[in-house]
Amino acid sequence: MSLHIRQATQQDLPSVLQLYAQPSMDNGKVLSLQAATVHFERFSAYPNYRLFVASESMPEATVIGTYALLVMHNLAHQGTPSAIVEDVVVSELHQSQGIGRDMMQHAMRQAREAGCYKLVLSSNQQRERAHAFYESLGFARHGYSFQIEM
Repeated sequence: MSLHIRQATQQDLPSVLQLYAQPSMDNGKVLSLQAATVHFERFSAYPNYRLFVASESMPEATVIGTYALLVMHNLAHQGTPSAIVEDVVVSELHQSQGIGRDMMQHAMRQAREAGCYKLVLSSNQQRERAHAFYESLGFARHGYSFQIEM
């Protein structure tokens, strides 16, 4: 399959929400389309926060994967930016076909082109299969991730 990865538009939101609804992501608990549209519009407040979608190469093909990428400017590291990838998900019907790999390579290219010194992501401790996938792409386990429920 030939994959096309592009920046998402508002018209892609129903498909993205459907991907997020999968049991492996948000298990059916997703924003309404109206709320998602408001959040998507907020992306523009961040200069380098983008949502990407993957589809088969046909122009109007179904969205089968998505990820978000934030490139942050830093005062540390001599001002060199860094990037965070979030919300990586592939349709259950299309998993294990290289789509996630293509999307992550796309994210790495985007970060490299932005001059980032690193690209980071976090993954739930129970998702060992995902960890093996990220490590196969060259990601290394590094440090600790901390969170506090709000």
